[in-house]
Amino acid sequence: MNIDTGKVPHPLRWLVPGLGIKRWYALVFVGLLLAGLGAVLLFNEFAYDVTAWFGGSQYAFSYGCLSIALGLFAVILGIRGTLRAVARTFLPAEEQRLVDVMISRRDAAVGLPCVVVGGGTGLGSLLRGLKRRTTNITAVATVSDEGGSSGRLREDLGVLPPGDLRSCLVALADSEPMMTRLFSHRFGSADGALSGHSFGNLFIAALTEITGDLEEAVIASSQIMAIRGRVLPPTLQNVTLCAKLRDGQSVRGELAVARAGGQQIERVYLDPPNPVAVPDVIEAIEQAQLVVLGPGSVFTSIVPNLLVPEVAEALVRTDAIRVLVCNVMTQPGETDDFGAVDHIEAIRRHVSERVFDYVLLNDAKPSADVLARYEEEGAGFVAPAAKEIAKLGFIPVCRDLVSADNLARHDPEKLSDALLDIAAKHSESFLI
Repeated sequence: MNIDTGKVPHPLRWLVPGLGIKRWYALVFVGLLLAGLGAVLLFNEFAYDVTAWFGGSQYAFSYGCLSIALGLFAVILGIRGTLRAVARTFLPAEEQRLVDVMISRRDAAVGLPCVVVGGGTGLGSLLRGLKRRTTNITAVATVSDEGGSSGRLREDLGVLPPGDLRSCLVALADSEPMMTRLFSHRFGSADGALSGHSFGNLFIAALTEITGDLEEAVIASSQIMAIRGRVLPPTLQNVTLCAKLRDGQSVRGELAVARAGGQQIERVYLDPPNPVAVPDVIEAIEQAQLVVLGPGSVFTSIVPNLLVPEVAEALVRTDAIRVLVCNVMTQPGETDDFGAVDHIEAIRRHVSERVFDYVLLNDAKPSADVLARYEEEGAGFVAPAAKEIAKLGFIPVCRDLVSADNLARHDPEKLSDALLDIAAKHSESFLI
């Protein structure tokens, strides 16, 4: 029988069939009755006559203690069952016990206020590890993408490319695995209007048309995916990434910039130039205690955010600990033959003042098999070069940051631990 829950008073909705809670309520009620009976037997003399049915008042104390013990046990069992029923509803994918989840959420909720600036898969990897340490995260992801699903949506619908924003949302998601898989799902390669599109990109594009604002669309998506932290674009203006090459030529579009070769790029720029920043991004940087640039493609993920003047100025002014995360491997076509110093110099060419103080470097080389596979694709290992970086006036920090899987990429846990360790040691030295 279907029940119209809308007509049921709120306090009674807990008794609606199918919630798996009524039995535990009943057990708590029975436990309270038993405990109450035990208290009566212990503390009310007129009730002692009742024990005559069980052998006389001399047994009142024993019966009272037994009744209270059984009652309390039933109450504890009922409360435990109620909490488990609620946990199964809201945390169906959690393998931890409810108390562990609550403790983890509490610790994260009071965690370090962080701003992470970048884009691409590198930023997503960092966010997956960082969200377990703090929920005070603001991810600022570039909106200059023009490839794949994002590029097609930009061309067909005139919306800002949502690809990097979607990746951040998925990385920070705390929803059921199916919801995360849904936002990450890419339609098959068969010919058709949806071929190659990401569902998450389509969803954000639809919300952008409904709300008329990409920022509002991302906020709505954040609520649906129950993300830890928030995701923001650096600007809401429709900008195109361009590059001026050393031979005097210019290329237009993120794909063209990525294929130009880092050694050939003199500088990159946005068209139109000097876009207005999202105010919440500036506020987040001003309130942050830790700001992280990268990891990510230097010319197409990190620098485009710094080309929004207000963002760069906020990074210069902030009192936060500022860390650049250097990539593990070079980006084929974009940063071929780049070392750690080349990555730093590429950023310095685009901002006149200092926007980071620490440089976090990976000093663990992937296995020979993994390196060989990446070298076949044109990627090379980025050596730490700590001494050279120190000569530039930055503070190098070398750690084993490589993932244990069969890929040459940052391990989310190792990376987030290293960043929080830098923040902790910086704070200690400042206090001393």
